[in-house]
Amino acid sequence: MRSVRPARALLAIALAAVLVACAEPAPPPATVDAPPPPMTTADAAPAADSADVHRFKIGTLDAVVLRDGDIRFPNDGKTVGVGAPKAEVDALLTKAGEPTDTVHLSVQALLVRSGDRVLLFDTGAGDADFADAGRLPASVRAAGVEPAEVTDIFISHAHPDHVGGLLDDAGQAVFASATVHLSAPEWQALQADPANAALAAAISPRVDAFAPGAEVVPGVTAVAVEGHTAGHSAYEIVDGDARLFYIGDGAHHFAVSVQRPQWTIAFDGDAPAAEASREALLARAADSGVTVASPHFPYPGLGRIVRREGSFVWAPLQ
Repeated sequence: MRSVRPARALLAIALAAVLVACAEPAPPPATVDAPPPPMTTADAAPAADSADVHRFKIGTLDAVVLRDGDIRFPNDGKTVGVGAPKAEVDALLTKAGEPTDTVHLSVQALLVRSGDRVLLFDTGAGDADFADAGRLPASVRAAGVEPAEVTDIFISHAHPDHVGGLLDDAGQAVFASATVHLSAPEWQALQADPANAALAAAISPRVDAFAPGAEVVPGVTAVAVEGHTAGHSAYEIVDGDARLFYIGDGAHHFAVSVQRPQWTIAFDGDAPAAEASREALLARAADSGVTVASPHFPYPGLGRIVRREGSFVWAPLQ
C-alpha cells in the first residue's frame, strides 16, 4: 500500500533484492493440541484446497495459515547475522538446505474461527515494493472467508510486512468490519510516524489499543516481546488445553534466528533488547512444548522449538 512505503527505514537496509514468488505446494495439514501431540498429520483437517491455504486445528478451533508472499535479500551481513562471520552464517544456511547468496523469509498470516469471531493475525505486506506479496485477500477467499467477515485483526507490530495488507491501493480498508488490535505503545508509535498518517487515519475509528500482555479477546492473550519495535506483541491462542503461540517477529529466520538468537538482526529497533527477548521467547517455547506459528518461517510456519547443543532448532510439523 502506498501510504506505508516510506515507513520502512529498518526494512530498507537490505530488502531491495531479487523478489521471487514462492510456489511450493502446501504441506499436509497438522493438528495443534496440548499437551503437544506427536508431529503427525493423523486426525488432521481435510487437505488444503490451494497452495496458499493450510488448514489445521487448535483444539476445536478451525485455523488456516494464509500465504501472502515472500521476501528475499542478499546474504551480505547487513540484515541477518549482522557482524557475524559470513562463513558461520553460510554454514547455518547450508545445513538448513538454504542457499548462501540470498536469505528468504516467507510472509503469511493466520486466520482462526472462534465462535462468532473470525480472527486474523497480521495482514501481510500488501503491495510493498520490497516483497513479492499481496496475495492475502485471495488467500482469505480461497479459505472460504470474505474479507468483510473478519471481525478482529491482531497486529504484532507496525512494520509494513505486517500492516501492509490493512489498506488497498486506493487507501480503503481491506477488512472493513474488523476491530484492529495492537498494543498501546505500538499504536502510539504508529501515530507518531508521519509516513503512517494515512494508515492511522483510516484505522483509527476501529483501533483497540491494549495494555501489553493483556487478554485481548477471550482465548487470545498478548505476549510483550521487547526490542523489535516499541510495542511488539506475540499472541497465545488457547482453546481448552490446546495452545498455539503466534510469535510475530520474535524470530525472523528459521535457522539463523533460532540457532543464533544473540546475532543481530537489522530489523530490530533495539538490538540488545531484541536479542535478549528472542532468546527468552525461544526458551519459553522450547520448555513448554507449545506449537509455534511464525509469519516468516517456511510456509506454513508451524512447528516447535527444540533445545539442542546449547541452543535451539526449529522442528516443523510434518
